[in-house]
Amino acid sequence: MLKGNILVTGGAGFIGSNFVHYCLKKYKSNLINLDLLTYAGNLNNLSNISEKDKYKFYKGNINDKDFIHKILKDENIECIVNFAAESHVDRSITSPEIFVDTNVHGTFVLLNEFKKHWEESGSPDTFRFLHVSTDEVYGSLGNDGYFTETTPYDPSSPYSASKASSDHFVMAYNRTYNLPTLITNCSNNYGPYQFPEKLIPLMILNILENKELPVYGDGKNVRDWLYVEDHCDAICKVLLEGTPGEQYNIGGNNEFKNIDIVNMLCDIIDNKTGRLESSKSLITFVKDRLGHDMRYAIDASKIKNELGWEPSYTFEKGLPKTVEWYLDNLKWVESIQNGEYRNTI
Repeated sequence: MLKGNILVTGGAGFIGSNFVHYCLKKYKSNLINLDLLTYAGNLNNLSNISEKDKYKFYKGNINDKDFIHKILKDENIECIVNFAAESHVDRSITSPEIFVDTNVHGTFVLLNEFKKHWEESGSPDTFRFLHVSTDEVYGSLGNDGYFTETTPYDPSSPYSASKASSDHFVMAYNRTYNLPTLITNCSNNYGPYQFPEKLIPLMILNILENKELPVYGDGKNVRDWLYVEDHCDAICKVLLEGTPGEQYNIGGNNEFKNIDIVNMLCDIIDNKTGRLESSKSLITFVKDRLGHDMRYAIDASKIKNELGWEPSYTFEKGLPKTVEWYLDNLKWVESIQNGEYRNTI
């Protein structure tokens, strides 16, 4: 059981909201959700929570150190799971400053205030600061090889540079102050509640609306795909059993080219909707993204060998399940497309 009160930052976003649902259901944890509710934060993701006595929401900014300190003290927080981040690579290319502000300085503020709170509480062994990061900090791979926890950092985009910087701050706070920190670096997530700017939900919705399916470059960029519930399970495993100061790579063992994913989605949706003409005719190749890494692939042997964790979902199982969720939740999709979800803020 995950004991103590857990502060989940960014808990109204895609992965964060899935984590909230997962922890409440499996561990009956006491969760305090802090989210600024920027464009990707959506309280509709959490509207069906039934464990009201185990869950509390605060709207606020992780850069507000006084507010953070008050929450840590008032709610008697023992663990922080930090999902709060700007995460869209394209947005980081056009507007990098907010990525530095949130991903770097925001993480620093959380670390610094958690350190104070930890020390004021007598520096107990039960406290944890788990920082959720990405495999993009490692840069790009060729046709062979995998990212391990010892792979040198080599970020390509402002987004990955900001996450790399925040990772280093987390490492430094462990080494300098002995703060009990943990870092997880995951591969590409997919599943329910993902904001429609990302590849899989964007393609699902465009296919349903008979719109063009824009694919960067030649579509041969490779990613390792991780079903979001598997990711949440792995984070809980690290929080429960991980060694403070350590870093754990979390991968789905599902490497696919972007173009192959788009083709699979076309087949799945055409089959489910009974469409006679193939949606593959909607595929349109567009100018490649600046600094577009060719391949990411995670070696997740450390978390398997040390903590006994492996993903449960293959892509062949997780992708149709994801399509089904979007088909069953078109009102959720519509609220994002027409901006109504912003009224929950």
